[in-house]
Amino acid sequence: MINKLNKSYLIILLMKSNLPKPLSKAMIYEDSKLYVCLANYPVIKGHTVVVWKKPVKDLHLLSKRKYRYLMEKVDEVRNALLKTLKIKKVYLVYMDEVNQVHWHLIPRFNKKGFDVFKHKPSKLKDFSLTKKIISNLIISKKK
Repeated sequence: MINKLNKSYLIILLMKSNLPKPLSKAMIYEDSKLYVCLANYPVIKGHTVVVWKKPVKDLHLLSKRKYRYLMEKVDEVRNALLKTLKIKKVYLVYMDEVNQVHWHLIPRFNKKGFDVFKHKPSKLKDFSLTKKIISNLIISKKK
């Protein structure tokens, strides 16, 4: 969960970017560099975002060390989604629509290719996946 220090920093980050505020019941993981949560408006069940906390407009602006760290966490979350949802594939989608480094992890159930993106996003109301994903999330201790 978000502690007070991280909550203050997160509020500042959200004010500087166009990122929607993550819902507290949707938070899966957080550390000093990034946070992971279910998307506020998922296109499909399990749609998750991994967000870099410090303001960085694009991936290429991260140092190699920070990029590797980010991608390690993306991979760990992807693995947790695969196990939790009992699926074979999670699409990793990077878009810079809000000028803040973040990844969308989109589970692929029975749809292939771009068909998964034809779903209309709707407000997240079911938070039952949060604890299930957390229980399957294996985070490496490297920083």
